[in-house]
Amino acid sequence: MVKSKRLALATLFGVLIFVSKIPLVTPLDKAAIVVQALLLPLGYLVMGRLGATYVSVVGGLLSAILRPALSPFTLLFALLYGLLTDGFCILFKVRASQLNTLRLTLSMGVSTALIGLISYYTTVYAFALLPRNLMLEVVILVLGTVCGLVGGYVAATIWIKYLSKIVAKI
Repeated sequence: MVKSKRLALATLFGVLIFVSKIPLVTPLDKAAIVVQALLLPLGYLVMGRLGATYVSVVGGLLSAILRPALSPFTLLFALLYGLLTDGFCILFKVRASQLNTLRLTLSMGVSTALIGLISYYTTVYAFALLPRNLMLEVVILVLGTVCGLVGGYVAATIWIKYLSKIVAKI
């Protein structure tokens, strides 16, 4: 069972995701995914399985309140991003007790690239909410993957140097 302090920390991560999106307009808030790519793996490390999903859903629920017109998509993509993060962390055998930076970095790179492609395809092709733009497609794929890799690497560094010692005490 997750301790209440760990749950509070994971909730704080979700709130930070929301706060990072406040100054940005749609669709720029979707492009600034590096904060999520940093906090979702930390949620997984703090809470274990479904920790990233929990963090992502908290951020998604708060973001849906901010922009109600797109709230179904916001919630769906938040849930899916959390599930992809948890899934790839499990698939790549990411362990909080013996964290392998490369595994966490790769799991975030893959999950971020996938959520970028899925959300772009859904909004452009499936529902035609945005016009097709080849340059934007390339930017989403490249920038999304880079943001995921950077977020995963920074999350691993923060976990190894600081957060693992704090979480061990709570």
